[in-house]
Amino acid sequence: MRDCACWRFIIFIMHSEIIAVGSELLSFGRIDTNSVDISSRLAGIGISVRYKQVIGDRIADMSQAISLAMDRSEIIFITGGLGPTNDDITREAVADALSMELKEDEQVVLELERLYRKWGRRMSENNRRQAMVPEGALVLPNLNGTAPGLFLHEGEKLIFVLPGPPRELNPMMKNQVIPLIKKNKRVSDRPFRLLKIASVSESALDARIEGIYKDYPDVDTTMLSSPGVISLYFTWRADNGDQVHAKACLDQLIGRIDAELGISVLTDREEDMQDTVGRLLNEKGLTLALAESCTGGLICKMLTDVPGSSEYFMGGVVSYSDTVKENVLGVSSSDLKEYGAVSAKVAEQMALGVREHLNADIGLSVTGIAGPGGGTDEKPVGTVFIGLSGAGTCQSWSVRALGGRGIVRQRSANQALDQLRKWLLTGG
Repeated sequence: MRDCACWRFIIFIMHSEIIAVGSELLSFGRIDTNSVDISSRLAGIGISVRYKQVIGDRIADMSQAISLAMDRSEIIFITGGLGPTNDDITREAVADALSMELKEDEQVVLELERLYRKWGRRMSENNRRQAMVPEGALVLPNLNGTAPGLFLHEGEKLIFVLPGPPRELNPMMKNQVIPLIKKNKRVSDRPFRLLKIASVSESALDARIEGIYKDYPDVDTTMLSSPGVISLYFTWRADNGDQVHAKACLDQLIGRIDAELGISVLTDREEDMQDTVGRLLNEKGLTLALAESCTGGLICKMLTDVPGSSEYFMGGVVSYSDTVKENVLGVSSSDLKEYGAVSAKVAEQMALGVREHLNADIGLSVTGIAGPGGGTDEKPVGTVFIGLSGAGTCQSWSVRALGGRGIVRQRSANQALDQLRKWLLTGG
């Protein structure tokens, strides 16, 4: 790869920091996905995330975390804690750390009142807390929720205070935060590529591709892991030089990794597992029905989060009890007794039953042990069976999802959709 490793530059890298707020993020099994989304947006303009802090809902701890970030980072992102309840104290912590006064913003109050009138609801008095703004802060309108974001420019430091829900944060990052950073800092739109990899462990993935990406010393490779999906970010390190050459190197790198990983490559787009699966179902003109046990309707939620999913998603049955498995989905009572609810036999019957019950082209099922209790030596916590029923086929897979209850459920959901994706790609 000598021809793609010849451009060497020494550049200044701007560092940023993320402070994720919320005591729930310190609980076992809860995942902070916002940091991944923020990091990916920043990578495209040559900004690295050097530090991340996760802080519970205590003003003193949050204020200390913000002060520390101010000492060492140029751009600071604070996510979460902007709601109307008493434990939503991010605004107060920011004001405390920066020695600012909080004042009610009349325009924010008017916008909140307008939203509640639109929804036909009465605005509670505690919603006015969301209109409290540190002096000098720019309010960032939230088009997908009630909590506005905030932007403060303190000397050379940029501070962004953003709502926690991803559906609110992500559009704000794209449409408001990134333009503000570009306006106030010298950044470069560097050539950038993304690959998302499904159902491969981080260590196994790195073992397979390390020899490839190390051939490209001018490309920064970042691996960000979430349950069932790993995102690979490839960013050209230099902020000047031959852009045509840089893009050619990135294309070559992506091509080699794609050839190595094959069907494990989920997508090269900014989309999630459910988006990819939905696109494939649409392209093939197929419909899907779900039978979920251990995931408790999570896959149904993931699919219906995608606009237009009614074109291919028929519905689902949360068959958490054996009674529902038997009476609604038609699972054999003798098989339930002989093999247990967490088994290949039952997963296949659940998939077949929901497919027939909801008149879909494909039935997909998940049954497993999410924990923390319920495991045995034969079937430990994290044992999951995925079933799939389609025209002329009924099959199942056994997977092991490690982690706390929330992670087991998320990993199981992604792996079930990934098995469907692979089946669709290989001729399903």
